[in-house]
Amino acid sequence: MSRDFSIGRRCRPLLCVSLIAAISTPFAASVALANPQLMSEVDSRAATEVSYANFQQWLQDFRQYAAGQGISEATLSNALDGVRYRERVIELDGYQPEFVRPIWEYLDTAVSSTRINNGREKLADHRDTAQQMQQRYGVPAEIIVAIWGIESNYGSNFGDFSTLESLATLAYDGRRRDFARGELLAALRIIDQGDIAAEQMKGSWAGAMGHTQFIPSSFEAYAVDGDGDGRRDIWGSIPDVMASTANYLDRAGWQTGQPWGVEVRLPEGFDYAQTERRSSAEWRSQGVQAQQGELPNFDSAAIVIPAGAEGPSFLVGANFRAILRYNNATSYALAVATLGDAIAGRDGIQQSWPRDKAPLTRDDVQELQRTLNRVGYSVGGADGVMGPNTRQGLRNFQRDQGLIPDGFATQELLEQLRQRSQ
Repeated sequence: MSRDFSIGRRCRPLLCVSLIAAISTPFAASVALANPQLMSEVDSRAATEVSYANFQQWLQDFRQYAAGQGISEATLSNALDGVRYRERVIELDGYQPEFVRPIWEYLDTAVSSTRINNGREKLADHRDTAQQMQQRYGVPAEIIVAIWGIESNYGSNFGDFSTLESLATLAYDGRRRDFARGELLAALRIIDQGDIAAEQMKGSWAGAMGHTQFIPSSFEAYAVDGDGDGRRDIWGSIPDVMASTANYLDRAGWQTGQPWGVEVRLPEGFDYAQTERRSSAEWRSQGVQAQQGELPNFDSAAIVIPAGAEGPSFLVGANFRAILRYNNATSYALAVATLGDAIAGRDGIQQSWPRDKAPLTRDDVQELQRTLNRVGYSVGGADGVMGPNTRQGLRNFQRDQGLIPDGFATQELLEQLRQRSQ
């Protein structure tokens, strides 16, 4: 049912002079010579009309497809009539910051004293609900509140974009069109089932919704009616927000009664290249010790060193992995875990971060990847992202150079690679 409106996608507002020139009349050409500013405005308006018309045609085709998938005509009319193409969504979709933010800067904001204090207040305000969800799903109340805090700052900032407009725009013109198209259909199913009205379905530019920032497919899979009113409302019902968060973590493998992990001290000569999961007993036999108290008894745990050998180290178990299922970034999982600890009154991270290390830009990371490939440490494509392949290649290079193979990219390491490649 879908069509490829390639001209419309290339031809966004203010970028279609060549197309307008191709269809301009001789009279228009003479007007352009006489008044170029006026003609520029005409070109811009015409370009906008071309783009708008193609988006509306795409939306009509999608509407027919959604009807074929069982979405009612009433929902289609209510949800899609008047949906607009949002240029701002495409701008945000294409945005890539120059600098890769160091984890300590992220945690400074994510686990700030203000967010800790607000989290304690929110837990006090909704303690009965949080405790109820803890008993039902086995997820600690402070972790439920911490995810709420990280995802939307306790509901104060979950976005005011229309989810339908964001997803329609991304499905028509975004980087991941097929994914957005599937999420748009899921959003229509949610409306069709009566969980939320179309005009109340609000969230981020990327289609993440409500206090919990669920994308529509996650809502369908994990959202729960926590207050018993027959609807799953992650926009207005705190019981639904907490139940949905706890259900997500429970389904992701949360193990009741276990901590997420613990900060540890690593022994001298520790092999930082180890990436396997081991039992706590095995790590203990290598000389790994808890920063405070004893190591938790994990059957399967990993050592995480997000800032290399000079930064804090953590032994993390199944519950840390469950948080990663919510958002697969070590910085995110560590923020949730440590914010939860702080809300519950437990101590924070004891070891200091290597704040003197200058962050690499995305261009630096791409150069790092290209250079690793060039000198024989295959890491795949140069995408500017420090993924597992890049870290493993960097560890191999560090080991061969007699350095600590912690996989932590620094400007110093990049310079050594430059010299090696000459």
